[in-house]
Amino acid sequence: MPIKRPPEPTPSGKWPVTITYLQMDERVHTTPPPPPAAPHAIIRAENPTVSFYRFLYDAVGRDWAWMDRKMLSDTELEAIITSPNTEIYVLYVRGVPAGYAELNTAGLPEVVDIAYFGIMPEFIGMKLGPYFLNWALEEAWVKEPGRVTVNTCTLDHPKALPMYQRFGFQPVRQREIEIDPVEDH
Repeated sequence: MPIKRPPEPTPSGKWPVTITYLQMDERVHTTPPPPPAAPHAIIRAENPTVSFYRFLYDAVGRDWAWMDRKMLSDTELEAIITSPNTEIYVLYVRGVPAGYAELNTAGLPEVVDIAYFGIMPEFIGMKLGPYFLNWALEEAWVKEPGRVTVNTCTLDHPKALPMYQRFGFQPVRQREIEIDPVEDH
């Protein structure tokens, strides 16, 4: 599903983007979403290769203009993804990667950040997002942080922000930026 709603470019030709930063100050206990009916597993990718991580990042983020990690060298990216503060979990459905969640624990005991979270385009619409987000939140809260954070932007899936809020995240601030759609893809 390619981006079907690029924003109206600014006079400079760049896209205006609003980033919303959210946090959850306490664990919300709700009925968890049902697990997928299809055989599935969530497996931590321990010390993943750069090529595997780039596959996950691109597969999840290409339709949503994810670019931050694309601009890093392999050495820079490897340092991040093999850090003891980075936990990468892959959701597999019928043995195929369907999404991933990346938790950053560098801020413990104050905060665990859901640095990246997403479902691959072929699996969107199967209700995997709520199930996997609930799982990622449980994993974050097990570490007993003071809060859990995440951010999303106006280029992400239109259901991302409402889903985060349904799970108990509250917006704490917004930031406006512009990205160059030619350079960033």
